[in-house]
Amino acid sequence: MGLRSSIGVIFIVNGLSKFNPGFTDFLRNNGMPVEMQFPIALAELVPGILLLIGILSRLSTSVLSIIMLGAIFIIKGAQNLTGNGGVQIDLILLASSIVIMIVGPGRISLAHIIKKIPRCLH
Repeated sequence: MGLRSSIGVIFIVNGLSKFNPGFTDFLRNNGMPVEMQFPIALAELVPGILLLIGILSRLSTSVLSIIMLGAIFIIKGAQNLTGNGGVQIDLILLASSIVIMIVGPGRISLAHIIKKIPRCLH
């Protein structure tokens, strides 16, 4: 739950920041169309929320992994691990997303609670 929650909050905050009009300048400077602002923002915000509450965690982390691969290879060019343009934080977020994708949401999640409801009714 701790890993899932912390990754969820990070992506919620980052997703919200991408709704800022200044993000279009960032996209333009990186050769991307400004029309990608809302899809990118939503691709971080919605999975972050779903991760936080523990629903569709594997699907959410799949989307977030794709976002992080784009950040590492398209935006930063995977040039160096540390320093200006370093990808160490991006790699940590990617690795954490992959761990959640493989392990699942855990026992303290809405998905786990929903699975147990039919057993309680018998």
